[in-house]
Amino acid sequence: MGGTTAKAADKNKSLGLTTVCIDAGHGGHDAGCISRDGKKIKEKNITLAIALKLKEMINKEYPGVKVVMTRSDDRFIELSERAAIANRNNAGLFISIHVNSLDPKNNKNWASVNGYSIHCLGQSRSGRDLYSSNMDLCRRENSVILLEDDYSTKYQGFDPNDPESYIIFNLMQNANLTSSLNFAETLAKTMAKGPITKNRGVSQDPFLVLWKTTMPAVLIECGFITNSSNLAQMSSKKGQEGIAKSIFDAFVSFKKSYDSSVGVSAPKKTTTKEEKQTVAAKEEPAAKTSTAKEEAASGEIIYGTQVLASAKKMSSSDSFFKGYTPTAVWTGKVYKYVIGTSSDKAEAKSKNAKIRKSFPESFFVVVKDGNTERVK
Repeated sequence: MGGTTAKAADKNKSLGLTTVCIDAGHGGHDAGCISRDGKKIKEKNITLAIALKLKEMINKEYPGVKVVMTRSDDRFIELSERAAIANRNNAGLFISIHVNSLDPKNNKNWASVNGYSIHCLGQSRSGRDLYSSNMDLCRRENSVILLEDDYSTKYQGFDPNDPESYIIFNLMQNANLTSSLNFAETLAKTMAKGPITKNRGVSQDPFLVLWKTTMPAVLIECGFITNSSNLAQMSSKKGQEGIAKSIFDAFVSFKKSYDSSVGVSAPKKTTTKEEKQTVAAKEEPAAKTSTAKEEAASGEIIYGTQVLASAKKMSSSDSFFKGYTPTAVWTGKVYKYVIGTSSDKAEAKSKNAKIRKSFPESFFVVVKDGNTERVK
């Protein structure tokens, strides 16, 4: 009896936020921002220190949560690979840590500007062109791709210095935007209690590092390296711990909300068949009864085009799917959405050619054994 209860508890827990990806911005030959105080303090070292402290806090309080780092030392990781690391590990949350800066040539008050800001992928809330809201910041963070080989091909001709390139973000729909913004708003509040208290707000901006993530994702600018007070906090062990603690507090709040949304709770000890059935029903993902078409019957193999992976169940009528009826494949951690399905590979492949015109980032898959596998 006790063994059955333990297994049920383990299955129940697996539905919650079990993996988080922490991205320490820059690294290796990409130093990021560098202080102007003569000490030449580098952004890449600040972000790594904060990221490692955040990982330690999560590991200590949540030993069951897998913490994936895009880098754990001083090395260069391409922007696309940072998102890929999170996606491969089925992370339920992506946190990218950065440091802000101002160019004295373009900002008369560069030394006095201070504070942290939180960013999600998407269109500016002001309704203006995406690129106009944080032009210098977006250009600087995205210019990292210029250090990568063959970046024009990898990022579909994107040029971080050309405002017209940012039109690609107007064509995107972030299925995790609501969750990203909820985490960002919580984070903005918890960071106000940390060592850098100036809140510069939450905004939606076209950051390439967030572009291909398939989970709620935020980019944090912890403070300004061009401000002496912010720099003192970010470069000190105590200040770094304080910033990491602020991010951790937001993570705790997000995890509680996330776990609650998928029905994670400790099942009661059962003694009757009826009670066991009740517990089993509670262990199913809450969204299993929602409207998206379910995966093929057990043992059946189907082919189709995967267009999205998300921790949340979406309605089949969601505008994201552009009129297609999706098959939602629950992997135990995320839902993978496949459209244009067929048991005939050639037929599904034919549909894939048309689908890719509307979903250029999609790919052809086979659905089997409760998961999707990319195929040619």
